[in-house]
Amino acid sequence: MSIATAPPVPVELPGGRSDLVVVGAGIVGLAHAFEAVRRGLSVTVVERDRRPVGASVRNFGHCCVTAQRGELLDLAAASRTGWVDAAARAGFWAPEAGALVVARSATELAVLEELRDERGADAVRLRTRDEIGDALGRPADARDDLVGGAHLPADLRVNPREAAPRLAAWLARQPGVDILWGTNVVGVESGTVHTSRGPVHGDQVLVCVGHDLDRLHPVEAEAHGIERCRLSMARVEAPPAFRTDAAVLTATSMLRYDGFTAMPSAVPLRAEVTAHSRELLDVVANVMFTRLPDGTVLVGDSHAYDATEIPFQDEGTTELLLREAARVLGVPRVRVTERWQGVYASSGRGPLLVRDVAPGVRALSVTSGIGMTLSFGLAAATFEGALRATA
Repeated sequence: MSIATAPPVPVELPGGRSDLVVVGAGIVGLAHAFEAVRRGLSVTVVERDRRPVGASVRNFGHCCVTAQRGELLDLAAASRTGWVDAAARAGFWAPEAGALVVARSATELAVLEELRDERGADAVRLRTRDEIGDALGRPADARDDLVGGAHLPADLRVNPREAAPRLAAWLARQPGVDILWGTNVVGVESGTVHTSRGPVHGDQVLVCVGHDLDRLHPVEAEAHGIERCRLSMARVEAPPAFRTDAAVLTATSMLRYDGFTAMPSAVPLRAEVTAHSRELLDVVANVMFTRLPDGTVLVGDSHAYDATEIPFQDEGTTELLLREAARVLGVPRVRVTERWQGVYASSGRGPLLVRDVAPGVRALSVTSGIGMTLSFGLAAATFEGALRATA
């Protein structure tokens, strides 16, 4: 499976001044460009690579709405609306398939029941053991380890390898939009983005470069404690009976997202997972998987944090994740067709960095691994003036 590519055409700098210059053609930058176009603004996007190749294409393609909490839940809900609109306009796959959360113990099910009680039965739809087994494609005689689960209908799916490239291609066809591929940004100041091809001018500048913020604004990145989180990911052949487009989450997912961890039963759940699967917690696992339109399945992931990510992947970690995914699917093993290292910005100081680094210049990074989920909601909040910069 290949990532959609940008046309190999010569890059020419725009001759005039744009209303907005966006640095970075990841999904957060592209979502802001999309929102600007919706509002009738001219936009120039500057991207050092020839196509999106970073965090935006290396993930599960899961817009994880329901598992957020507080302000992030509001942003995620707004983002869902933006994703649906963008998919309709740009023509990429975005089924409103939701997410399935598999419960294999009474404690896991209790977390889901508590979330249902808080959010309501429409937002968290509890499922029986057989309903979950049917969704996973498990035969009736291979469901003894299932207790039940929940369907989260607000969650959304996209193909991460196509969504950002197709959105970029659509943007490039719109009047007043320029996308400068293969153009490295070397500095930013009010009204001007300095690039390897010369200056690009705009009334407002948004720096949306994710984990690479330290390349352009190291002081701001260090003040927020940004690190690079690297992930072990794989694509596998789907078991023949596994056909759902919903994302599939497990107990480790319930230990990761704030919507789940705020539930009273999350504390005993962590103790339970520690007792029977400590090795998953040791690699900070979020065992989940998502099916792509071609029938293959994205499986992951583990988390390791450092200022500079190392390029080496531990095979034992990948095999651990694959074994656990196979258990959830109820099959002896899964066959890997691809492996790769995901990456995103992470910080223990908060899920978002929003800094006004100069008049008319804002740096914005999602520092919690939910950039796909929040992207369009952040863009709407930026233009509505609802996203405030922090000191």
